[in-house]
Amino acid sequence: MTVRLLLVDDDPLVRAGLAAMLGGVPELELVGQAGDGREAVDAVRDLQPDVVLMDIGMPVLDGVAATAAIRRRTDPPAVIMLTTFGSDEYLLSALRAGASGYLLKDAAPTEIVDAVLRVAADESVLSARSTRQLMDYVSSTDRDGRREAAVTTLGVLTGRERDVALAVAQGKSNAEIADELDLGIATVKTHLTRALSKLDLNNRVQLAILAHDARLV
Repeated sequence: MTVRLLLVDDDPLVRAGLAAMLGGVPELELVGQAGDGREAVDAVRDLQPDVVLMDIGMPVLDGVAATAAIRRRTDPPAVIMLTTFGSDEYLLSALRAGASGYLLKDAAPTEIVDAVLRVAADESVLSARSTRQLMDYVSSTDRDGRREAAVTTLGVLTGRERDVALAVAQGKSNAEIADELDLGIATVKTHLTRALSKLDLNNRVQLAILAHDARLV
């Protein structure tokens, strides 16, 4: 199966470049483009993509707000933030909104393709290095009681679900978690799915953020 892809950026030259770069990839089908966040929300409704490559800074509705609106839909597509901004503040805002990953616009074509294919397979594109940076940023900015709330929220998990959540927060893949916990990959996926359902979260990245808020890492 090919992955249905929607490109969202307010710069038509950027969109044209991405379309030229990704349009020839056999595993991808470019189903549409949008020039702002509001158009993106409408395009997701009409075109039903599997993955959205979403710019952050756009008029009408920015990428973070558009991502939040898209992820509230039933059976929403995965969203990858594609931006020139590399600050932790933008990263955290995008991931809290439900994005499955974050890439800079100067990322190599192979990196972008790999990210799209990974999030289409319910993986994240937040590297272990980015996860550590995120943890440091959350730790330095948590002044509004998120830690206590996160600890309480995570209390609904079983011990094994909590182990999986911790490993996810460390940036580990399902295969790495399976090896570390001596579980099958299918079992890891089951624990992860149950944890996300209990916590009413969209994806493993949001689970990692919650674990960081709780200072589990």
